[in-house]
Amino acid sequence: QVTLVESGGGSAQAGGSLRISCTSSRNIYMVNSIGWFRQAPGKEREFIASMGSGGATKYDDSVEGRFTLSRDYFSNTVHLQMNRLQPEDTAVYYCAADLDGSAPYDFWGQGTQVTVSS
Repeated sequence: QVTLVESGGGSAQAGGSLRISCTSSRNIYMVNSIGWFRQAPGKEREFIASMGSGGATKYDDSVEGRFTLSRDYFSNTVHLQMNRLQPEDTAVYYCAADLDGSAPYDFWGQGTQVTVSS
């Protein structure tokens, strides 16, 4: 079991930056993967980025080069730095945990709203 809490988010102008964070109740070295997803109004939830326990990262093409993952071992937190934000990045952002690679992401945070205005 793991509890995830997102923080950060808020509003930004197009071209601006925001950082959102996901704090895990479990040591992030012991979590197979932390993923970030987003869901815009009227759309399905989509994968945007993930970080494995070894630090390997994956990004969806829509955010590659603009969004960057990092982590803080002491606080068990994974950060998503979002630069060059666009209005289409507006969504509720969720982090999720895949504990051991045997199942899809099965633990989810509550979500945090990101709104980008033009």
